[in-house]
Amino acid sequence: MLKVGVWVLAGLALFAAVFALLPGTGGGAARTGATLEGVALNLYPARDPDAVWRFQAGQVTSDPLAGETRLTGLSNGGRWVQRRGEGGQPAGAPVLDATLDAPDLTIDAQDNMLTRQARITLVQECADIDLQGTPGQPVRVEQGAGFSAPLARVDAPSLKARIPQLRMSFDFQILDAGAAEFSSDLDATETCVNGKRVTSDPPSPAPSPTGDPT
Repeated sequence: MLKVGVWVLAGLALFAAVFALLPGTGGGAARTGATLEGVALNLYPARDPDAVWRFQAGQVTSDPLAGETRLTGLSNGGRWVQRRGEGGQPAGAPVLDATLDAPDLTIDAQDNMLTRQARITLVQECADIDLQGTPGQPVRVEQGAGFSAPLARVDAPSLKARIPQLRMSFDFQILDAGAAEFSSDLDATETCVNGKRVTSDPPSPAPSPTGDPT
């Protein structure tokens, strides 16, 4: 469910209803939808009840007949997750699990998000994942499952990868993929600490032996 605040949501519904009744400008087709500018949005996926997506959007266009909402001018996109303790009770405040940077997003009736390209950063793994779609197969964020793309490039501490036909969960598990290319640096000095990349000093070389070898 997409929420943009009570008054904004009411206005969106009113505009959509009015626009749906307006005559079309070409061929007599009816126009549907409404456009809002400069709004903050929260998406509460029914299939991922412990998560909420938050965005700032320069423009939001809703088409009630198609069941789609399109966001452009995106910023501050992120997935926040409510952790749970024993007994399934909420444990602390929601934490930022992933960030999403994309030129635009289309949210369908199932709350899935589609775009032509995106960067998802899995915060706790410090993993930047660049996703590239095609006209026939866009980048897809599927609520409750993860994300997929025809091509992904992964940049994480000590790990680089180029992965075609990637399907990955939000806990950094590859669910499906084509023939991938991986590389790793066993001597890497960069690590992930509390969601931040930290570079440590390389170990000092061992001192050379001195004295007479007797």
